[in-house]
Amino acid sequence: MTVEMRLDAHPRTETGRGAMRRLRRARRVPGIVYGAGRGPQPVALESDQLYRLLEEDAFFSTVLKVQVGEETEQAIVKDLQRHPYKPLVQHIDLQRVREDQPIAVHVPIHVHGEEQSPGVKKGGVLHHDMLDLEVVCLPKDLPPHIDVDVSRLNVGHAVHISELSLPDGVESAALQQSMEYDAPVVSVQATRKTRGGGASGDEEEGSEA
Repeated sequence: MTVEMRLDAHPRTETGRGAMRRLRRARRVPGIVYGAGRGPQPVALESDQLYRLLEEDAFFSTVLKVQVGEETEQAIVKDLQRHPYKPLVQHIDLQRVREDQPIAVHVPIHVHGEEQSPGVKKGGVLHHDMLDLEVVCLPKDLPPHIDVDVSRLNVGHAVHISELSLPDGVESAALQQSMEYDAPVVSVQATRKTRGGGASGDEEEGSEA
């Protein structure tokens, strides 16, 4: 079942700790919508609706429909403040987006092919060096996730940012700055067992770390 990425936001005028406590008692989460050349709009979100969307992996990498009063805006999540020890959201920042302006978003990484990895079969451990990747693209090109195939990865080897198959129109924010930031995304690391009896480097496949 497809979940609609939509938030109903109520404009608010009250600020301060007392107002925030009243909002939370009413099962609403304070937030703010800003950007796209317009002034910031303090809002209150329905807790139940927000928490349901937080269960979706793509929530942080999707352009959301935000209904503010009678107006529908497009926005992405830029910051989420959680309670230090309770499962509660204390505040959320939503940044408006424009169709003709690139956005920078952290997109989750999905790894496939671990069972086929020759390095894992030899006893190596698959290490997730990055859990998400910051990408730059137009809102229409924003992918819900980035797929990484590790089925050919051997012990001591890694898949780097530059080796990812990014969708058309999507670029790595790090590599836009410099190839010096071509960090490993996922790697197979040797354990004591594989270091003692693994295959030689000449037999390994994949990209070197």
